[in-house]
Amino acid sequence: MKITIFGAGAIGGHLGALLSREGIDVSLIARGAHLEAIQRDGLTLQRDGKETFTVQPRATDEPATLGPQDYVIISLKSHQAPGEVDRMQPLLGPETTVATAMNGVPWWYFYKLSGPHENHRVKSVDPDGTQWDGIGPERAIGCITYVAAEVIAPGVVKSGGSGRYFIGEPDGSESERCLRLAEMVNKTGIVARVRDDLRKDLWLKIMGNTAFNPTGALTLATVGEMLNDPEVEAQLRLIMTEVTAIGRAYGAEPSDTVDFRIENSRRNAMPHKSSMLQDLERGRMMEVNQIIGAARELGALAGVPTPTIDTVLALIRLRARIGGMLPE
Repeated sequence: MKITIFGAGAIGGHLGALLSREGIDVSLIARGAHLEAIQRDGLTLQRDGKETFTVQPRATDEPATLGPQDYVIISLKSHQAPGEVDRMQPLLGPETTVATAMNGVPWWYFYKLSGPHENHRVKSVDPDGTQWDGIGPERAIGCITYVAAEVIAPGVVKSGGSGRYFIGEPDGSESERCLRLAEMVNKTGIVARVRDDLRKDLWLKIMGNTAFNPTGALTLATVGEMLNDPEVEAQLRLIMTEVTAIGRAYGAEPSDTVDFRIENSRRNAMPHKSSMLQDLERGRMMEVNQIIGAARELGALAGVPTPTIDTVLALIRLRARIGGMLPE
């Protein structure tokens, strides 16, 4: 079984280190100083504050040297993925499965979704159809990750907790390829589950991303600081309520309520900085259109009003544009 993780940052590096430790044939696509450190010293994972280990996975910035894979797990920032599709081609054989482990609405969302929008292409995520045409929705499975991890130095990833993965087919079937991937991930200590309606889990993740990500970047606040401010919490709830309505319009109401999502964040994520705030602090491109813009796009397509999302999107776009962090 050959697996390539395309994007070996925090999430990809965390999974890659754990798979490599289990003796699974995993290759990492990385770049820059992070790649150089992995090639020179190996990939180090500081896990849960309890253990630190280093592995020596195959790492490269030249996917063509690896050949066709059984699985390609894409863990890039969602705005980066379209530009990497051409480089992915040598990895894609007739039986290759592509798992999309990225934030926001996946580009394949409407594949095999019966109804008036079946096979609609999400412009905010895949503007030119590059991923749909170049990867092919028939290869795609969903992979929702809940992992607290960050790259703290080139070649070094730090994580808190083992993490959870939800894996599923676009049509909800329990396929052999999803079961195999979940089995491999479970061997690492990550809890992986195959879901028969992944879109409900997806909208739950989108609920949190659409609320906490831009609000954190606009206010420079942690999750705890946002939730400790009653007026800000009220705005977060409005965003989450709008996201819930969008999911419901497509027959996939989030698997938990707004109250549950808020209280779960209050219990488990108070010190956490949203990924968009982390990007802002480090001067990196921000997933504005791919997370908030995509939610608004799907709301408009379904005729669901999104006044709070619209306002936040306008503000965070301007913030990112002024900082030179809005992807073209």
